[in-house]
Amino acid sequence: MRKILVTVFMLLLVVAIGFVIYPPGSGDFQSNGNLSQNREPGAEQYESESTIKNEEDTISDKVSQTVTDVVEKTIDFFVPKTLKIAAIGDSLTQGVGDETENEGYVGVLRNRLQNSNVDELVIDNYGKRGNRTDQLLTRLKENEDIISSVKNSDVVLITIGANDIMKIVKQNFTSLSYEMFREEQPAYQKRLKEIFETIRQYNSEAHIMLVGLFNPFAQYFEDIPELDKIIMDYNFIGQQVVADYSPATFIPIKDLFINSDKNLFADDHFHPNSQGYELMGERILYYVKQVYEIEQN
Repeated sequence: MRKILVTVFMLLLVVAIGFVIYPPGSGDFQSNGNLSQNREPGAEQYESESTIKNEEDTISDKVSQTVTDVVEKTIDFFVPKTLKIAAIGDSLTQGVGDETENEGYVGVLRNRLQNSNVDELVIDNYGKRGNRTDQLLTRLKENEDIISSVKNSDVVLITIGANDIMKIVKQNFTSLSYEMFREEQPAYQKRLKEIFETIRQYNSEAHIMLVGLFNPFAQYFEDIPELDKIIMDYNFIGQQVVADYSPATFIPIKDLFINSDKNLFADDHFHPNSQGYELMGERILYYVKQVYEIEQN
């Protein structure tokens, strides 16, 4: 949709400038596209340099003013009157851990965007606790509500991947090694690409935003660098997939949960609390605003 709006804007700009330089009825051009022949045969075709300069200045002023007018009249096209967001994924989208029961980062987005220059806001929340990439992919293909929401969305927000990592942890708890996570990465990347491919089949223009992973164990296991390395690896995979499905954006959040002097985690020490989700929501909002030039009221 944004590409269409940019094209319309440029066409309007070209037409407007054309009307300034060659206004209707000016006689500069005839219907056959040739220069006007209204002047008497043998009349002087050259004018003084000062006259030409004055006309050039006048045209320049008119073009400048026209550009300003067109920009002012069409800038609203870049901010959708209705902004539709489909939020899909795991417990982070569902908002698990938010003691205020405000849907986590989705609630933060909703509150902020309702106080912006977006006339009508629609956010569908299809987060489901425990979802891995394979489970989200199944829901994307079978859940008619999710399919409909994605088809009609301007933005598709995704949180996924943490439970893929946790599955490896649970299955190999007594003998964990970094190599186990590395071996699973190609399959994870394949599933993530299929999620993006499925979204693109439903909607070729929606801006897909993949929210990165953070390390919930960093506060307790700072002396185990492999844990942080695993999160970095999976985030890198996310960035690679995002690069293949423009318009798409990877939103990093790992840094938000590092070395904070505030408690950002719920009682389960895994999900964010309301303060953690507040930081997530503000970070995601920043990227949404960059795409749609949204202004806060």
